[in-house]
Amino acid sequence: MEDEEWSQLERNPDWMSSLPEELLDVPLWNLAIPGSHDSMSFCLDESSPVLRSESCLLRVLDSLFPCWTRPCVYRWATTQQSVLSDQCDLGIRFLDLRIARKPSGGSELYFAHGIYTLISVKEALYELTAWLDAHPKEIVIISCSHFDSLRDEDHVCLVESIITLFGEKLCFSQDTPTLRSCWSRCQQVIVSYGNKQVVPQHPELWTEIPYWYADSPNPKKVITYLEDQKHRRRPAGFYVSGLNLTEDAPYVVLHPLQSMRKMTKKALWMLLSWTGEQQPGPEDGEVNIICCDFVDISQFCSLVIGLNYKLVGGASRLATRSGF
Repeated sequence: MEDEEWSQLERNPDWMSSLPEELLDVPLWNLAIPGSHDSMSFCLDESSPVLRSESCLLRVLDSLFPCWTRPCVYRWATTQQSVLSDQCDLGIRFLDLRIARKPSGGSELYFAHGIYTLISVKEALYELTAWLDAHPKEIVIISCSHFDSLRDEDHVCLVESIITLFGEKLCFSQDTPTLRSCWSRCQQVIVSYGNKQVVPQHPELWTEIPYWYADSPNPKKVITYLEDQKHRRRPAGFYVSGLNLTEDAPYVVLHPLQSMRKMTKKALWMLLSWTGEQQPGPEDGEVNIICCDFVDISQFCSLVIGLNYKLVGGASRLATRSGF
């Protein structure tokens, strides 16, 4: 990350505890929450093989020309550049954690996006726990998904580790979490787990949170897609609107000098303009979690957090609609 960009960013390490009193009883899925897409991609290992879940063609190319494929995948798969604690300091409260098992990584689990990370799941969760201890009134939503090459026993160990590590900080899935209710129980962590067989066995785990994304490198198409989705019925509970752009093989071939960071920087003004027009809340067309790439190169977090102040004056209606 460029030092100049970082020094100009507004930090929001305790923004939840600073919200107006009338928002403290609003369910968290009716607030605007900033999230990071592929949160752990800042530590991808350029020397690692591509994932076994990638296309057969890419895996063949990787076996033949690793010196070409891996730097290319690294350039396009890197969507963040700050460690988790720095992301949280900026205001990120939704973490997109895509978990994988390395072919020769033993029992240790890592993260992945095209290729594997250098930092393990255990190391990242310990860092997050330390940050939460330092900010006892902040609530973080963790989305565990993808699970590339995980076995049943890996899921058992992972869930046990999550429950042991976070303990009483975990918010149970039958709860309707508000800031006040979480604070009263010292709860700080909501874990969404993208495995339908595992979730019913553990009340500490929430079902996978819907994530809307356009699967396009064109910011205009991303906005059009999100607008179209807003005209559909709003998901019950948490849901994500993804501002993230997505490249495909033809795009990469036609833009050999590009990278995900350059593509994102070019599109950010348009994506953030759309973000500033949004309204959080329970109605169709209203937003909840908004995710972005490279959350540390713009005022994305502050912009999303600021959307909550549009609710001031109408928060009692939101709480009533949700049974409070």
